[in-house]
Formats: sequence, C-alpha cells, structure tokens
Amino acid sequence: MGSFSIWHWLIVLAIAALVFGGRGKLSGIMGDAAKGIRAFRDGLKEEPKSEDTPAKTITADREKDEARG
Repeated sequence: MGSFSIWHWLIVLAIAALVFGGRGKLSGIMGDAAKGIRAFRDGLKEEPKSEDTPAKTITADREKDEARG
C-alpha cells in the first residue's frame, strides 16, 4: 500500500513523455514564450523612429527648395 505499483509508474512515465517529449506541447509553448520575450526586449532597445522621420523630411524638403531656386 505504501509504494507505487508498476501501473502507477507507467502512467507517470506516459504523462511525462507527453509533456516533455520531442513533439510535446510544453516544449513548443516554451519556445513561443522565449520568442515573445526576445521580441519584447528588441522593441525596448530600438529608438523611436517617429522622432527621426520629421527631421529627415524637413531636411529633404529644404534641399529640394534650395535646388529649385
């Protein structure tokens, strides 16, 4: 009564194989979570592009105006 029978161990091993197996869903979920975290960090590292765009546009417009006359 105090120890597990062979059937208990087989059930535990089957569940472990489903969860941690090569095509297990848990490994896929963890991979997707890691990609999400990496994308979030990359998003934090990038400088805002909205501030750079108006300055470049104004400079380009000035150059066009100077070329015209």
